[in-house]
Amino acid sequence: MKVVLVDCTHELNALFETGCLVIPEGTYIHVGEPTAADVIALCQTAEVMLVEHTVITAQTLAACPHLKAIVFMGTGAGAYLPLEWAKANNIAVSTTPGYGSTAVAEHAMALTFAAARKLGPMVKDMVRGVWRPRGGMQLKGRKVAVIGFGEVGRCYAEMASALGMCVSVWNRTPVDTAYFEPDLERVLTGAEVVSLHVALNDQTAGFLNSARLRLLNPGALLINTARAGLINQDDLAQALHSGHVGHAALDVYWQEPIEANDLWCDREDVTLTPHAAYMTEEAYIELWKRTVSAMGAYAHR
Repeated sequence: MKVVLVDCTHELNALFETGCLVIPEGTYIHVGEPTAADVIALCQTAEVMLVEHTVITAQTLAACPHLKAIVFMGTGAGAYLPLEWAKANNIAVSTTPGYGSTAVAEHAMALTFAAARKLGPMVKDMVRGVWRPRGGMQLKGRKVAVIGFGEVGRCYAEMASALGMCVSVWNRTPVDTAYFEPDLERVLTGAEVVSLHVALNDQTAGFLNSARLRLLNPGALLINTARAGLINQDDLAQALHSGHVGHAALDVYWQEPIEANDLWCDREDVTLTPHAAYMTEEAYIELWKRTVSAMGAYAHR
């Protein structure tokens, strides 16, 4: 069985090079950002494609004639792969959920601190040689709306609770926690921090819109390490402009990679990181373990 990882990050590759991770026989690792032409060339004889973060089109897959399966190294494969096309063409698709829950939750909390204390703008000031201390928000006692209570949301909620924040949780299905509230609007009402941890699908696309943003406490912080499409981009921009949302800390974007001249990059009321929430050594080790397990399921097909 020939397997190709088409877009290995340098961080993951470092673990291969140091021997922390073993590459199964018959697996080729391509490091870097591939073009569509690169993917086609790499996978001309591949039976299994591994995808870490690259958007792959149906046209690209159609040019890989021996492909039987794709392992998407993460969750939310529908944002990167043409799932219906793959199904119609008998290409199995699997994912590797749960590998980076702690890493993502910790990054979301780091963004929460950064937003609360305006670290991004102050770092920019210092780099420019500008001495401008800025006031911030103390988190203890603040209401935090945790939207989604899978492994990441649960971990984030536990950290927020440990800080003395007042945690309120919404999930699409009831969950066994004292924090749970079935009414999304009630969870958002008066929230001073919102952190998103739900999957992007037809039901959640754009669900954080102007009406729901207006429920937040004026000056609220919005944290997103999930998917950009959960938020209506124009509505968020307007909420920031009016000051109703005081700061947005984002690790995911409506188009990735974000362009250097993107309007979001020029704002002082945002903190941006480049879709890096899952990127810790521990998460990568677990990710590769789950990827290899998923690969094994196709070995004898």
